[in-house]
Amino acid sequence: MTSHFVTYTNLSDGVGRALDISLRGTDELLPQDEWVRKLQRAEATGTPLRIKLGLDPTAPDIHIGHTVVLNKMRQLQDLGHTVIFLIGDFTTTIGDPSGRNSTRPPLTREQIEANAQTYYRQASLVLDPSKTEIRYNSEWSDPLGARGMIQLAAKYTVARMMERDDFSKRFKAGQSISVHEFLYPLMQGYDSVALKSDLELGGTDQKFNLLVGRHLQQEYGQEPQCILTMPLLEGLDGVEKMSKSKNNYIGISEDANTMFAKVLSISDDLMWRWYLLLSFKSLAEIEALKAEVEGGRNPKDAKVALAKEITARFHSAAAADAAEQDFVNRSKGGVPDQIPEISLSGAPLGIAQLLKQAGLASSASEGNRLIDGGGVRIDSGVVADKGLKLPAGRYVVQVGKRKFARVELS
Repeated sequence: MTSHFVTYTNLSDGVGRALDISLRGTDELLPQDEWVRKLQRAEATGTPLRIKLGLDPTAPDIHIGHTVVLNKMRQLQDLGHTVIFLIGDFTTTIGDPSGRNSTRPPLTREQIEANAQTYYRQASLVLDPSKTEIRYNSEWSDPLGARGMIQLAAKYTVARMMERDDFSKRFKAGQSISVHEFLYPLMQGYDSVALKSDLELGGTDQKFNLLVGRHLQQEYGQEPQCILTMPLLEGLDGVEKMSKSKNNYIGISEDANTMFAKVLSISDDLMWRWYLLLSFKSLAEIEALKAEVEGGRNPKDAKVALAKEITARFHSAAAADAAEQDFVNRSKGGVPDQIPEISLSGAPLGIAQLLKQAGLASSASEGNRLIDGGGVRIDSGVVADKGLKLPAGRYVVQVGKRKFARVELS
């Protein structure tokens, strides 16, 4: 628990436990006193709190960085509170400017609908779907109309909008800010009004938008929501936040073997942060494991346990066990049991072209670079000659540690 969180001595066991769960791995919980009062009221009345998380379907797939907030949602859900998974099909048409130094181009309705189809299915791998309320913000945003939008805009000032860090920086740098971008935080805030949320979750980059929701609830005569922000998860490199554009991510729809191997590739230091933000183990269990490692236990044991937990969550325990065995086989130079079967014609075929056509390299030039780096094997033998031409036959081709294909060349 970091120093900016307040500690209490007079809470009931239930409220104390709920507060501890709320604060685990959290960046900020604002205002904490109000959240404690909400928890106490919920315990006294037996009425669950309404907890909201909104995600815009800007891409079809979720990576495990997105699940940091989903994990927190699941923890609060397991306490008996009502969780609302809000798909921002309306706000996505505006485009979230958070953390942007330029206007984000809005998606088409067709793109949004295509992406939204997979969002909830993937989120349900973390949340309990039987206890999750799924909503779309077009339900109340579309009927608002031009008159309602103007009335909503009157409840927030330009001066406060310009306090947003990204708007302020762009304005000072002379970069354009479109008027429609001001509507995004207003519409996200209006979601909280429509849903009467008690708590809204988001990443640290969403703090401004979450506070707008709190302000608008007060404007509409509602008890304002509390806000809880979670850190942005560092990706596989341990430096940049997890992002597909930086290729340092693990997609939750990736196959079990790849997911397991990627978790094992992170540094020992990053492993403990991932344990805090991604694992469902208790803090006591994590601290005990950390103490064992500090006492001499191989940190790889802890990393394997984390890799199996994450892989089992998105696949199954059996798949996690199989992925572990697959990783052991590869480490010993073995070939995984299941690899793609590819048929190619044109023998004799140059090795760089074979890599390209088999989907093991994006281009022949990349294939040549992989060969130069010693990263290409044919039937377990390292390929050193970029001019190698393979006659007709059947080959096991390996690129790096994780890419394999069984190629039938004719």
